[in-house]
Amino acid sequence: MSYTPKEDKSRVEKHLIYCVEDDDAIRELVVYAASSEGYEIQAFADAETMLDACEKLLPDIILLDIMLPGMDGITALKAFRAKYRSADTRVLLLTAKGTEINKVTGLDAGADDYVTKPFSVLELMARVRANLRKTAVGAQHGELKVNSISLSQQSRTASVDGATVPLTQKEFELLRFLMLNAGVVAERERLIKEVWGYEYFGETRTVDIHIKNLREKLGAEGSSIQSVRGVGYVLTRRES
Repeated sequence: MSYTPKEDKSRVEKHLIYCVEDDDAIRELVVYAASSEGYEIQAFADAETMLDACEKLLPDIILLDIMLPGMDGITALKAFRAKYRSADTRVLLLTAKGTEINKVTGLDAGADDYVTKPFSVLELMARVRANLRKTAVGAQHGELKVNSISLSQQSRTASVDGATVPLTQKEFELLRFLMLNAGVVAERERLIKEVWGYEYFGETRTVDIHIKNLREKLGAEGSSIQSVRGVGYVLTRRES
């Protein structure tokens, strides 16, 4: 397989991709292609290492081989979906298995798409772009729910047990990010980058103040936003 990158990368946003592939040649080619398209990409030879990375930062998309050493791709997919139910991360399966039963098994386990080996890298990058567009639409209009907190991204409203919670714009964006990454610790610096933007150069104390206000507005549910000493915050999900 070979790949010629597109010349115009100005339209590509800086999305994060995780690629899990035990074949060195394929993994290196996918990394090269994604990097050439302007994406950030981290590559892993096994699923366990990728899941460990998700504890620190969730990607926008996961390219996941099914046949892997140790934990197989389907098992890893199920584990990921079980832990990060509210995540917008899309998962594309990379598989040499072309039978319908394997495709169906993958989709039922929570995959969003699949590419059968041997695949064209041009097709793979096209699938990546298509799935990221779907993520963008979902991020604008989807409904999020963690514990008793509900958030409508279309109407930009939040509620707890059905009661509306009045939020400022920054409080809404902060809650949205924590809900999308429920269970994952978010560093203060990352919250500033995601909520206030790259151009924000204020003190990280601003995050603490907004978290305090958000907790108060959420009432009893505010305790689900927990502090991680010296790092940041995490929205914990109660066991159902």
